[in-house]
Amino acid sequence: MVHPVPPSNDEVRAQIAQEQAADTVESVVPLMPIVLPLAGGVLMFLLAFIAIYMA
Repeated sequence: MVHPVPPSNDEVRAQIAQEQAADTVESVVPLMPIVLPLAGGVLMFLLAFIAIYMA
C-alpha cells in the first residue's frame, strides 16, 4: 500500500495565505451596499461645502 506524500510547509503556507486573502475580500463584500452610499453622501457634502465656501 502506497501512502500519499504529505504537502511541504511551503505548500501549506501558500494555501493558508490564499484562503486568508479570499476570506478578507469575502468579509468586506457584504458591507458594500452600506459603505458606498455613505461614502458618496459624505463626498457630496464635502464638495457642496467647498463650493459654498468658495462662492
